[in-house]
Amino acid sequence: MQSIPKEVEFVVEQLRKQGFEALVVGGCVRDLLLNKEPDDWDITTNAVPEEIQKIFPDHFYANKFFTVTVLLESENPRLKEIEVTTYRSDHKYTDHRRPEEVTYAKTIEEDLSRRDFTINAIALQEDRIIDPFNGQADLKARIIRTVGNPEDRFKEDALRMMRAARLATVLNFTIEEETKKAIQAHAQLLKEISAERVRDELLKIVMAERAKQGIELLRELKLLQYSMPELQEGYGVEQNKHHKYSVWEHNLLSLEYSVKQKWNLEVRMASLLHDIAKPRVKHGTGRDSTFYGHEIVGAKMAKHMLLRLKFPSQDIEKITKLIRYHMFYYNVDEVTESSVRRLVRKIGPEHIEDLLKLRMADRIGSGVPKAQPYKLRHWRYMIERVARDPMSVTMLKINGDEIIKLLKITPGPRIGWLLHILFGEVLDDPKKNNRAHLESRLKELHKLEDTELQKLAKKSKEDMDRVETATDEISKQKYFVK
Repeated sequence: MQSIPKEVEFVVEQLRKQGFEALVVGGCVRDLLLNKEPDDWDITTNAVPEEIQKIFPDHFYANKFFTVTVLLESENPRLKEIEVTTYRSDHKYTDHRRPEEVTYAKTIEEDLSRRDFTINAIALQEDRIIDPFNGQADLKARIIRTVGNPEDRFKEDALRMMRAARLATVLNFTIEEETKKAIQAHAQLLKEISAERVRDELLKIVMAERAKQGIELLRELKLLQYSMPELQEGYGVEQNKHHKYSVWEHNLLSLEYSVKQKWNLEVRMASLLHDIAKPRVKHGTGRDSTFYGHEIVGAKMAKHMLLRLKFPSQDIEKITKLIRYHMFYYNVDEVTESSVRRLVRKIGPEHIEDLLKLRMADRIGSGVPKAQPYKLRHWRYMIERVARDPMSVTMLKINGDEIIKLLKITPGPRIGWLLHILFGEVLDDPKKNNRAHLESRLKELHKLEDTELQKLAKKSKEDMDRVETATDEISKQKYFVK
């Protein structure tokens, strides 16, 4: 068993010096017994919050659950804050999340009886282990079991169902049968839990080494339909002759590859969700079925789901963008530098590497042997080659104010039309992005009437967007949508 840090021992010692009981408790004891380093440390005591605050001048206390956070100086970020909670009993859960009434408990055993799982209901007092619910036996058997009646525990706090799935995933444990049945029977209570708390448990599962198994467990426990129902739509949906796995299996295998590569959260989520629209856009059956436009519909579905789960806006933007463009077409002999520039402009230079990672996860999830064939290596080369080329109007060597001065005209829509025309031409040939050429070209364009200039600007914008339509059309003609 790992040793208790000196910072934790200090807090325990200070409480005991004042005549109070003090024990390390909960998840940190579980982790110690598993010989793992705890993420955080909790101490329980028979001292009431006012007495705890007198002992530790550096603290904060702003809750109704008798928990005082003691602030310490430590080089370890996990030991800068240690929560000290008075023995307590919880009563009257009406919202399936928080107790309406919290009272002081008299003993550590009474305090442990309110906790969620047996493996979290263990306390450590010096060398003495207090384990009234046989949590050590469940640790040894690698079992997740509730303290007492599982139906009561989940009705009290429905988030415990997600926590059971998360602990089983992270620890590679099995959920005890009665506990599992109770989760399946009360899964709908998850609707009563705030989206942020559900999201946090989901993220811990996705970031775990066994994320694939964790998502599958959520489906088996009937929790997925109340957290990510869009993803579950792919269960049992077969694909065409270019796929050996169902939509559900493919999404989970893509996630699994991302996890093995230790890629970031956004790539993992995009790998899991990139094909969620396939069940909704599927046409035909069997080997010749198609999924045209699934990347467009999928990006919209993912955005709606991530908004519902209260993901940060920057994460939503990146994940949905990766999903939207994961079907980019690339053939060494057909794709030009211009089309590569346009794709980089759409996805953003900062997201290109992650888009490639998603494509690799998509390939492995489809059952192909190589994540990065020659054409993707060539694509990476092309990205590097055009990396310094203009990607937005602002990168032109001339701006709107300078155009006004050069042509001696007043601000108006012509400025925007001229910039779009120039930008479209520079995308095709970056060498044209020099001041002399741009000024000369502007003088030529300025001779055109508004209607003709507007028409050219519109065509230029359509050309900028052609990578999307070309990708879709070429894919439809030459390949089944993956």
